[in-house]
Amino acid sequence: MAIDDRPRTSTSERRAVPAEISRSWLLVAATAEHGFDRAARSRADQVVLDIEDAVDPKRKPEARATVAARLAGGGSAWVRINDVTTPFWADDVEALRGLPGLRGVVLAKTEAAEQVTDTWHRLGGTHPVVALVESALGIEESTAIARAKGAFRLAFGSGDYRRDTGTSADTLAMAYPRSRLVVASRVGDLPGPIDGPTVGTSHPILREQAQVAVALGLTGKLCLDTDQLPVINEVISPTPADVAWARDFLDDFEARDRMVRDGSDLPRLGRAQKIERLAQAFGVEPR
Repeated sequence: MAIDDRPRTSTSERRAVPAEISRSWLLVAATAEHGFDRAARSRADQVVLDIEDAVDPKRKPEARATVAARLAGGGSAWVRINDVTTPFWADDVEALRGLPGLRGVVLAKTEAAEQVTDTWHRLGGTHPVVALVESALGIEESTAIARAKGAFRLAFGSGDYRRDTGTSADTLAMAYPRSRLVVASRVGDLPGPIDGPTVGTSHPILREQAQVAVALGLTGKLCLDTDQLPVINEVISPTPADVAWARDFLDDFEARDRMVRDGSDLPRLGRAQKIERLAQAFGVEPR
């Protein structure tokens, strides 16, 4: 296959993908400690240890302590923390602050810019915050959220959004909130947003939903199962044909001393350069 899909037996063999362009964000329940190592060895671009919706409220302190011990003892991951309005948020950020293995946090149910900034400050102003937008209010405030100090990327909590609004899972019905996050990310000068997870085991449905997300401008996807990772990574990567076109264009552009011939050259140059950067990061080769 064109994409580096070789089995990975240790974290040192994983292809390191920068978080700003990461495609697959694997959520792992913090109560499932047996799955931490498997997630770290998986094809996930980023692993997110979940101490929010995946954990019963009575087990939050236990889950928080498990994650903190992991990140203090050599592990490395993102953490999905509870939203600012809950009694758990302050304890979450206090427990995570300063841990060497913390890559950043995914802030659940973000609805205001100050929630992002408060979280960022409480973590010491050094860890990025992915704002998980999961409600009608969050969608409407997404531009302000994207501009907030500490905001790193936006993500779509599609399940909770549907619960909040009564929207169906239909592609057309979900196009509006996804597009709002794409536009907000651009206005806030953030990378493309991360789509919500596809629930179920059907790879054709996963592939279709990932393709829709890419078509709308999203550049990542949350997932709940390691079996979904190869599909997500493939769909969100440039295709081998894209890479072949980009390299041919760049070669031709250099061969003519970077001379612009018409109004289409600069847009095509920008697209070709972006495809080449992603191909290098993801290990996609032309064919």
